[in-house]
Amino acid sequence: MLTVHDKTFVPFIDQPTLERRLDELAQQINQDYQDKEPLLVVVLNGAFIFAADLMKRLTIPCRVTFIRVSSYQQMGSTGVMREILGLHEPLAGQDVILIEDIVDTGLTIQEVRRQIAAQQPESIAIAALLFKPAALKTEVDLAYIGFEIENRFVLGYGLDYDGLGRNSPDILVLKD
Repeated sequence: MLTVHDKTFVPFIDQPTLERRLDELAQQINQDYQDKEPLLVVVLNGAFIFAADLMKRLTIPCRVTFIRVSSYQQMGSTGVMREILGLHEPLAGQDVILIEDIVDTGLTIQEVRRQIAAQQPESIAIAALLFKPAALKTEVDLAYIGFEIENRFVLGYGLDYDGLGRNSPDILVLKD
């Protein structure tokens, strides 16, 4: 159990379960990109732990870069993406894997994908640690999904509540 500000969070997905799923995702990406050198585009801040742990498991040659976008205020998505730190690498002809911590409404990752597609990469795949299908407001093609979860507020393993809680090694859920 963890209390952040005025909210209490309880265990949801423990570290051993996360580790096993990361192994499976990495194995799938290693197979899919066997003869390629993808560029991992990590959406900050939430996806940095997921991306680092996933990348350590990849055996294919790959590079990494970071973008920072925001669509959250405290506990809810605003539905409006604000780009904070842009992508400076040329993407034309490259295989891109977008790494996102959580896809709920899908609006943010769709806008990121649209902006990346405008640079004409060879391919774009999205890897999300968590996916909330019940919260989806737009169609999103997710190639790699860590866990499908119900529409509840989660914290830890990079995910935060008002800037805190990212350092929990487990994923926690808001206590009912």
